[in-house]
Amino acid sequence: MATRIIALFNLKPGIDQAAYEEWARSVDLPTVNGLASIQEFTVFKSLALLGSDAAPPYQYVEIIDVADMDQFGKDIAAEAMQQISAQFQGMADVTFILTDKLG
Repeated sequence: MATRIIALFNLKPGIDQAAYEEWARSVDLPTVNGLASIQEFTVFKSLALLGSDAAPPYQYVEIIDVADMDQFGKDIAAEAMQQISAQFQGMADVTFILTDKLG
């Protein structure tokens, strides 16, 4: 069974939303989805809180389904992924949550 990592994040002040989204579509999504360890990687833009007029606490949510955590460790240690990670960390304040499915 895949391990799911959920990333909740907001863009840092001064980061252009359109520029981030273009980078996510053209660099982040294809690169991460191409890793041997990844079952599926998706990025979602938050729209609203259900039943509320309040803004969502996070602008974006990533779902990273990891098929092999040992391989994932190797994949993210590679230089190309280190560069992408640094780019992402420069644009976003992120919290990564490692999860396990109940039942």
